[in-house]
Amino acid sequence: MEISLEDGGGSASPNLKRAHQAFRDRWKETDESMCRHSMSFHLQHALRSEFFASYLYLIELMPVVKLFPVTCEYIKGEKQFYYRAQQFYEDVPASEEGMLGDFMEIGNVDLEGSRQFLKRFVGPGKAGTHCALDCGSGIGRVSKGVLFPVFEKMELADMMEHFLLYAHEEYLGDDADRVETYYCYNLQEFTPPKNKYDVIWMQWVACHLTDKDLMNFLIRCKKSLRPNGVIIMKDNMARQGCKLDPIDSSISRHLDIMKCIIAKAGLEVLAVERQEGFPEIIMPVWMIAMK
Repeated sequence: MEISLEDGGGSASPNLKRAHQAFRDRWKETDESMCRHSMSFHLQHALRSEFFASYLYLIELMPVVKLFPVTCEYIKGEKQFYYRAQQFYEDVPASEEGMLGDFMEIGNVDLEGSRQFLKRFVGPGKAGTHCALDCGSGIGRVSKGVLFPVFEKMELADMMEHFLLYAHEEYLGDDADRVETYYCYNLQEFTPPKNKYDVIWMQWVACHLTDKDLMNFLIRCKKSLRPNGVIIMKDNMARQGCKLDPIDSSISRHLDIMKCIIAKAGLEVLAVERQEGFPEIIMPVWMIAMK
C-alpha cells in the first residue's frame, strides 16, 4: 500500500516558515555543546520529541490529507484488487442473506436510516423524483426498501449478472416493471447516461474501487445528474487511515480521506451523517450527500 501526503490547497511556504520557526524556538535552549555529540542520549530524545512536536504543529496549520491508493498486481489480465472481488461475489447467493452476510439484523435499521437521510434532499426546490440509479445494487434491496417508494423510475447497476436476474425475475416483484435498465458493469468501467438521474445511490460499493477509479466514477456520475440532483454514498469508513479486507477485496477509508476524494472529483459535500443503531462490532457506516 502506497502512502502519500498531499497539500489540500494554497501555498505551503508561510506554514513551512512558521513550523521552522517553531522548531527553532523549541530548540533554542538546547545546550550547543550537546549537539556536537551525535550519539548523545539527550540529543536523541530531543530529536524524537521536539522534531515531531514541530511536525504536528505543521500539520495543524496545513490542510494535509493522507491518501492510500491501492497498489494492484495483474492476474489473468485483470487487476488483482478487482479480480478478487469478482471471485468473491460469484459465490455470494442472490438473497438478502447474501447481501447482508452475517448481519441480517441490521437490515431494517439500515433501510430506515437511508430513508430518513434521503428525505433531506428530495422535494420542492431539491432533487426531483423522476429517476434514480442504484449503483452496486445487488438484488435491489436498497432500491426496493428506499428508492422505489420515492422515484417513478429506477435503473440498477451491478457487476454480478445473477444478482440482477434475481432482482428482475423475483425480488422486485411488480416494481421490476418500473426499472428502465439493468447495467451489468464493473463501476470502474461504467459511464452512466448524462443528465438523467435525480439521485445516484452508492451503498457498500465505493469500497470496491481504488482511489483513482472512485474519483473518476464520481466525475462521471456528476455529469449524469439532472438539475438539483445529488449523489448519496453510504459505506463503511475506517476509524483511521485505510483498512483493506483481502476476503472480499474492499478498502474502507477514513471519512476525511473519502472527503478528499470527493473534493478531487469536483463535488461539494452537502451533508454527512453516521448510521445509528448498528452493533459496535461493525465498522462505522457513514452517509454522504454531494452534488
